[in-house]
Amino acid sequence: QVQLVESGGGLVQAGGSLRLSCAFSRSIFSINVMGWYRQAPGKERELVARIRSGGITDYADSVKGRFTISRDNAKATMYLQMNSLKPEDTGLYYCNALINLLPSWGQGTQVTVSS
Repeated sequence: QVQLVESGGGLVQAGGSLRLSCAFSRSIFSINVMGWYRQAPGKERELVARIRSGGITDYADSVKGRFTISRDNAKATMYLQMNSLKPEDTGLYYCNALINLLPSWGQGTQVTVSS
């Protein structure tokens, strides 16, 4: 059973930056697809960004040009660099990975952007 642990969330003013980290409890070399999701109060969880083997990335339209997803296989860690944050980016951010065809989730880290 792989564990995913997010960190790096917090309170930031609009226009600020945060970097989220997702640490895996085992090697991630063989994990083809991983990503970040977020859930705002009263809303459904949505995909923010996804990275595949070979570095292919996908982003939600709302974060394109502001967020960057990356992975460091040697450190078994995935990152989400968030710049030019907006109040609408507020939410609980989860990391996700598809492992043996099953999704694994972290516990989430809160991001709050004040206006």
